Amino acid sequence: TSVTIPDSVTTIGNYAFYYCNKLTSVTIPDSVKTIGMYAFASCYSLPSVTIPNSVTTIENAAFCYCNSLKTVYCKPTTPPTGGDDMFSSNAAGRRIFVPTDSVEAYKKAYGWCDYADAIVGYDF
Repeated sequence: TSVTIPDSVTTIGNYAFYYCNKLTSVTIPDSVKTIGMYAFASCYSLPSVTIPNSVTTIENAAFCYCNSLKTVYCKPTTPPTGGDDMFSSNAAGRRIFVPTDSVEAYKKAYGWCDYADAIVGYDF
């Protein structure tokens, strides 16, 4: 139900946690730069995730079908390169918290603009 990714990991590979539908907690270290395609897709029980400053790329459908994912904390000041349907299945009430000074950049960035209504400024 819980996983802490080691500091030695720089890429969370494609389908790494795909369909881990009992996953309720994940800790992503500052060493991670890329979150691969479908890495956390169909993790139905995951309520929140924090994306560290180090992440520069979130690939297609990385968090799609995570129906319980209501809170995303995305710390990079520059929006990570986003893939299609990063978060798909828009969960009602989902909020994506990003650095306050970066809100407009996120709302305009490819992949992120699909979630513009859910993007909210946050002082990390």
